[in-house]
Amino acid sequence: MIVAVAVPALFSATMSATELPEAPTPQNAPVKSQTGAGSSSIVGTVEDMHGTPIAGVVVMAAKDHETTGETATVDETGKFTISGLEPGTYTVSITLPGRTPQIATEVTLGMREERELPMVTSRNPHSSTTVQVNANINQVATAQVKIEEKQRVLGVVPNFYTSYIWNSAPLTPKLKFKLALRAEIDPIEFAVDAGVAGVEQYHNTFPGYGGGWQGYGKRFGSAYADSAIGAMLGRALFPIWFHQDPRYFYRGTGSTRSRVWYALAQTFVTRGDNGETQPNYSHLLGNFATAGISNVYRAPSDRTFDLTMRDALIVTAGDAAGNLLREFISRPFTTNVPKFANGKANDKGLK
Repeated sequence: MIVAVAVPALFSATMSATELPEAPTPQNAPVKSQTGAGSSSIVGTVEDMHGTPIAGVVVMAAKDHETTGETATVDETGKFTISGLEPGTYTVSITLPGRTPQIATEVTLGMREERELPMVTSRNPHSSTTVQVNANINQVATAQVKIEEKQRVLGVVPNFYTSYIWNSAPLTPKLKFKLALRAEIDPIEFAVDAGVAGVEQYHNTFPGYGGGWQGYGKRFGSAYADSAIGAMLGRALFPIWFHQDPRYFYRGTGSTRSRVWYALAQTFVTRGDNGETQPNYSHLLGNFATAGISNVYRAPSDRTFDLTMRDALIVTAGDAAGNLLREFISRPFTTNVPKFANGKANDKGLK
């Protein structure tokens, strides 16, 4: 199955040529042709994910977010050239016949600069056209994770595991570990675990830990260990083993009822690395495995089957509640979400 992924302007070099001193030109170096004083150009190729050129695609460069601009039609070899451009920032988009333009990236052109933009797009007639710029699928996934690592509710609470790009690139094993580790070393995680330990201390949860600061320290260590083990198992090791994506994919469209069911269902089903829906073995096994492992550092009196099952079910219920918050609450308050990332609403071909 071919999956198209939207990539923000992260892959375009946004430093204009005027910001750097011009390097001296070697005596015999070839000189590019110019169409006029200060004229710049954008050249490139448009191919499908198998490397086959896609002729007839219209590429448009619109300056300063205007709705119209200079265009070029991709030839039979997949190449295009848009020349005669003034220095400035351009939004480059492509349009397949019968489709609305799809934003590719923003490009900042300096004086007499030629920018090359290889583009990869899907031929799938059942999905909207999105593009990759200057990147393979792993580079796209890496860029998207970098964006997700900046997502915070109210600029504070991490929202790393929500993907607002519906057709997001699948994570590599390295990225799954990286994202899990990044979440666990975030200062907010330590603050949350400190709060959990305080609540447990107040209610004398796990009485085997005792009271006072010593008991609180044991509860804090246990809470952080639970979180770290759960993250490594449910968001890294098991997702790698089962080839599943540990993120929640924001839907953002449809009736309230359908979105509620979607959010709750993601507790028990998830997206595989192949794009297909699968039972969520990763999170469910991660929750129960973490609850079982916690008995290693619990006091003997707190190592009961009932307590272990209770902990696993509480975490699973927390996953469901978290999904509802992601779907209905956190989106407007999450910072650093790309403007084009609107979940399923951004993919008009999906039902």
